Amino acid sequence: MKISRLPEGEKPREKLLREGAESLSTVEVLAVILGTGTRKKSVVDLAGELLAMDKRGLRYLAECSPEELKRVSGMGDAKTCMLMAALELGKRLMCLPPEERVRIKCPEDIAQLFLERLRYEKKEHFKCLLINSRGEILEEHEVSVGDINSSVSHPREVFSPAVRRSAGSVAFIHNHPSGDPSPSQDDIDSTRRLVEVGKLLGIPVIDHIIIGDGDYVSMKGLGYIT
Repeated sequence: MKISRLPEGEKPREKLLREGAESLSTVEVLAVILGTGTRKKSVVDLAGELLAMDKRGLRYLAECSPEELKRVSGMGDAKTCMLMAALELGKRLMCLPPEERVRIKCPEDIAQLFLERLRYEKKEHFKCLLINSRGEILEEHEVSVGDINSSVSHPREVFSPAVRRSAGSVAFIHNHPSGDPSPSQDDIDSTRRLVEVGKLLGIPVIDHIIIGDGDYVSMKGLGYIT
């Protein structure tokens, strides 16, 4: 079946952009790398044929020469080069030394990461830090820019990256362009709402930091997060 005939939710590229690369099957990942199929077969069919070349699947492909890959109908020079380059990137990634991650021990550790970055912003930026069970930052996500109240009214969007990465906890950060980090009633209400959602998901909110002009406020320090 041609990719164009697949339901919109099943097209590999669209699925990747919507749900993340980790949501794709190995065949779908290969299909995204290859890009297109041929007149007689879809790119998903072509990816499936490549994986079926040997019972070792992806491990076998990682060891193939260009000549071996091109034995599959539809694998010309361009697709062979794309696939071999992607496999080589995977090998190099596996050889990299472990990344030294920033560890969060107190509210000031979070604030220092964002004080200079956010103090001069003219719009409000709402960010989420994904933190593992050792207190190390896994990722930083910008949830929204501008309408903060709208963004936090949909906690599923705020927490979806944390759920995908199996984060142990999260911390939220946003700035006040006025320079005054004092929390508004909306800040207090949204923090309480996010804390409750975190409890339901089993992903505790360790803090919500509000950045001002050279100063910050910790919602945990003010007693709004227990």
